[in-house]
Amino acid sequence: MQFVTQAINYLKNMGIYMTTVQWRDVIEILIIAFLLYYILAWMKNTRAWSLLKGIIVIALFLVVASIMQLDTIIWIAKNVVNYAIIALLLVLQPELRKGLENLGRKNILGEFLATTAMHQTDIESVSTDTISEIVKACTEMGKARTGALIVIQRAEFLSEYETTGISIDGKVTSGLLINIFEKNTPLHDGAVIIVGNRVTAATCYLPLSDNMGLSKDLGTRHRAAVGVSEKTDAITIIVSEETGRISIAIDGKIESISDGEQLKSRLIRLIYKDGDKNRISRRNKRHEKKNNEIKSDNVSGEGATGEKS
Repeated sequence: MQFVTQAINYLKNMGIYMTTVQWRDVIEILIIAFLLYYILAWMKNTRAWSLLKGIIVIALFLVVASIMQLDTIIWIAKNVVNYAIIALLLVLQPELRKGLENLGRKNILGEFLATTAMHQTDIESVSTDTISEIVKACTEMGKARTGALIVIQRAEFLSEYETTGISIDGKVTSGLLINIFEKNTPLHDGAVIIVGNRVTAATCYLPLSDNMGLSKDLGTRHRAAVGVSEKTDAITIIVSEETGRISIAIDGKIESISDGEQLKSRLIRLIYKDGDKNRISRRNKRHEKKNNEIKSDNVSGEGATGEKS
């Protein structure tokens, strides 16, 4: 394609262009880099990020097709690209509208610095202790037939669903989850979202699945769980209020869970299947080091108390 040829020619003449760079060019490059980073950082928290990765794959395929001179594929791409852009704008219409609204309401520089700080520190992965607390809560709620809907974030951000609920930001414990879903309490209606080892929001609204293949016996809670699993890679745990049964929704499908042990093993496989083993090992070492420091402080405190008495 023409843009590939232009890019190759540009790279060949890079040395000539470097001698003609002025201070205005440097300013333009910095502004464009700032805008691109801001747009990518915004996209990271929306569905547009997954679409961007798909577009990159298609672009790489077209580059290969251009190099191999696959004329038919190039012709189809040239005639489809205009319609594809319009379709993309329609698909991303909610995200684009929300992004423009945020642009008008907030300080761009402040948002940029906050986003930079957020992405400099990776979100902590769900620990095995947190999984145990979730399993304990679901088991207890199942026995009491307390309905629950718990969404666990994985690679894709759930910010657009968090904003529909009430911010919590509390450490995940079985007691907290049970209290949230207790009947006739202000927070029991809706979904809880867990990011890392913290409950970030409660009473969140989730999109209902329109999959006609789902059983008619499934209620709104189950359809909401399937709906969010169709749009994101999140893991959603459902506790049925009518039967007390526990289920997991993942990739648009519902899996029945027989007991707490099966739920725990399934969560561990789902959460850590794509994880970096070295990163998990480093995280466990940090937890171990922190626990050792706490024990050391406790021992020192006991020793100091003994000497004082």
